[in-house]
Amino acid sequence: MIELAEMIEQLRRELTTAVAAGQGEELRFELGPVELEAAVSLERSGTAGTKIRFWVAEAGAEGRVADTATHRIKLTLDPRLSSTGRRPWVADEAGGER
Repeated sequence: MIELAEMIEQLRRELTTAVAAGQGEELRFELGPVELEAAVSLERSGTAGTKIRFWVAEAGAEGRVADTATHRIKLTLDPRLSSTGRRPWVADEAGGER
């Protein structure tokens, strides 16, 4: 399993790569809201300063967390460039809209 924050960070890196690949391309798309749906399990740490973590179950790994309550969550992220506050543009890498 991976932490929810790690999954979002990886998504941020992938989107940044796609935006960079779109620079100078004739055909580009504005990056709109990104919807994620994940199966998560909650873990509460028993150490001082109790902390709750959200763990994302990786594909095919749901059986590993059978003894832990899992929940499905849906997040909608609205990517914006920190420099302008606008949505970024990405190139059409696969010959069609995704």
